[in-house]
Amino acid sequence: MNKMEQEIWGVLHKHLQSVFTQDVDTYRATTSEELSLYEWFVTPHRQDGLDFHFFMIEHGWAGTSGDFRYDLLEPRLQVYGNTAVVSYTFMLTKAGPDGITHQSHNESRVLVKGENGWQVVHVHKSPAWQAPRRPG
Repeated sequence: MNKMEQEIWGVLHKHLQSVFTQDVDTYRATTSEELSLYEWFVTPHRQDGLDFHFFMIEHGWAGTSGDFRYDLLEPRLQVYGNTAVVSYTFMLTKAGPDGITHQSHNESRVLVKGENGWQVVHVHKSPAWQAPRRPG
């Protein structure tokens, strides 16, 4: 892995970690104000901007106040100049009073390198089960 690839993966991991540790400052530093995203489990519509996520992060939406870890399964990085596309299956593992739980979904994030370094500009999440099956 070259230096640029290491830098991109490093920013992505800081970005993801900031969501689950409620670190608004790091989230702001690693995310463009022009963020657009699709989160199938929230709404079937595109969301724009940071305010929605700030609210969710500040209120601990991810439910990771205890022990947690995330894994990026089958990660792929594609770089085109100052634009990077990362895709993977995101798996969140949480340990709580009811034991260990797992959640997963497919995810793509687009990062662009600008005057503030690499920042996430677009996120697309989709279910990790075979369509048209619905979760049990």
